[in-house]
Amino acid sequence: MHDFNKQIELLPNKPGIYKFSNKLNEVIYIGKAKNLKKRVASYFTTNEGLSARIKILISHIFQIDYTVVESEQEALLLENSLIKKYQPKYNVLLKDGKTFPFIAIKNERFPRVFSTRTMLRDGSEYFGPFVSGLNKNILLELLQKHFYLRTCKFNLAEEHIQSGKYKVCLSYHINLCKGPCESFQNEEDYLINIDCVRRILKGKTASVIDFVKEQMNEVSSNLEFEKANRLKQTLDALQSYEARSTVVNPKLSNIDVFSIYSAENVAIVNYLRITNGAIIQTDTVEYKKALDESKEEILMLAITEFRERFGSDSKQIIVPIELDFKDPSLKYHVPKTGDKKKLLELSYKNAWFYYKDLQERKILQQDKGQRSLGLLKQVQKDLILKKVPIVIECFDNSNMQGSYPVAALTVFKNAKPFKSAYRHYNIKSVEGPDDFASMEEVIYRRYRRLLDEGEKLPDLIVVDGGKGQVSSAYKSLVALGIEDQVEMVGIAKKLEEIYKVGDSLPLGIDKKSPTNRLIQQLRNESHRFSITHHRSRRVRGTLITELSSIEGIGKVTSQKLLSHFKSVKGVKNSSFEELVSLVGKQKAELLQSYFNKNP
Repeated sequence: MHDFNKQIELLPNKPGIYKFSNKLNEVIYIGKAKNLKKRVASYFTTNEGLSARIKILISHIFQIDYTVVESEQEALLLENSLIKKYQPKYNVLLKDGKTFPFIAIKNERFPRVFSTRTMLRDGSEYFGPFVSGLNKNILLELLQKHFYLRTCKFNLAEEHIQSGKYKVCLSYHINLCKGPCESFQNEEDYLINIDCVRRILKGKTASVIDFVKEQMNEVSSNLEFEKANRLKQTLDALQSYEARSTVVNPKLSNIDVFSIYSAENVAIVNYLRITNGAIIQTDTVEYKKALDESKEEILMLAITEFRERFGSDSKQIIVPIELDFKDPSLKYHVPKTGDKKKLLELSYKNAWFYYKDLQERKILQQDKGQRSLGLLKQVQKDLILKKVPIVIECFDNSNMQGSYPVAALTVFKNAKPFKSAYRHYNIKSVEGPDDFASMEEVIYRRYRRLLDEGEKLPDLIVVDGGKGQVSSAYKSLVALGIEDQVEMVGIAKKLEEIYKVGDSLPLGIDKKSPTNRLIQQLRNESHRFSITHHRSRRVRGTLITELSSIEGIGKVTSQKLLSHFKSVKGVKNSSFEELVSLVGKQKAELLQSYFNKNP
């Protein structure tokens, strides 16, 4: 370990963050400090009272870097940002890789309201994120049903509407949209509804309820009873939604609530965001401890993380413990009684139940792992394999009278589908319906690539077919020189019999045995995956043929059109300007002429 005393002497007595790096220049720890010199020095002045993990960290420190900031708040924000960037080995890590959806109000004429996981800088408004898909869907359904929001993607520019380019859809006929695409609703009226939607998404449902009541009274006094009934339904829906959302005194507004449940290696933090007595956002996450971090340390990290993620501007934060953190713009409060205490208890219950569920899932996963291992050991015994087949790869061919020949690879790990490793193959070297040659090609391509990339071979290969397919596939293993490194079986289609390489007779395995069922499951999954790809190629080939049959439109242009418009119908319904921008004026005129003759 280096002597860092001289470097520590040069550190300022100011707030900031410090980075520890190892000999490989990898950042292994990032910390914040009110006083950089005192905090960094504390690691090296004494070993007494330091945990084993911190001692290991210190032994790997090769370089110390630091950044001075103006305040503790800036240090906390910078620390959070850098931990996300470097993911240091010895920092507490947030066990959460999810991308949550938002509800967007699109920046456009007659704005659409929809769910999205992508936030664009196009002037649109985003509300969320929503960690519960159920809550998001209930809210979207309420908004679309009672505020006449359009769901089409038409460009409702005034000139397009006036030209009669669009026609109302089913939503108009079932009274879910007022038809702005045909000028049946003006922009001013539509934007009144959007304003209501915006207020509901901000948690200001009460103001929208008052607005709807005023409207209902107005139309009732004008004897417009049908409109009044419709508004009454909207009022009931809003009041029901508000009642479900409100958990405490409606006067409590713009409050962040945090609680923590800490165990040996993990800490669970729950967050509630309160507006008008209602929980408008909530999330619970797991933090993996690295250096026996205290509740205070993890809670401060979580507060920064959550407030940044949810865009919270609340000045009042409810916490379960006193935090040694000074920020004049924020007020931390540890409630002892009353409504705020109830909120803290509710948050803690969420954290505790999350931890309990996490432990139960781990136990369940361990049980499943044991059952999977037992099954795979039985497979090893039944198929007379050299080792337990933890990774199994299965191949299937598909073609229709020799056209569009394809193959599919599916992978099972621990007897379960491992879908991220699935692959499709377009057969390149085989003419006509030759399953044997197709299998030989795809086996060779798959394992040539694994060898070239230094990847691990599977424990077992399964091919869809009997002796012929197995023999053809085995030729590729021999050609690659790996016939002794991986074992192979085939499953015949009709009798569900399993063949090994070189055997003239099938293995005598009970058709209802767990081994046979697993091999059948692999084969069926490969067959499904292969058929799906084949159907996609066949349909795409047919569409390309239709477009390329137009004089002057070739296969490359057809593929370009389909990639952009997704279907022939999309090409047909596109504007002349869109076609010109994609394929040029001459080809756009050919396409338009063709579709005018063939509507």
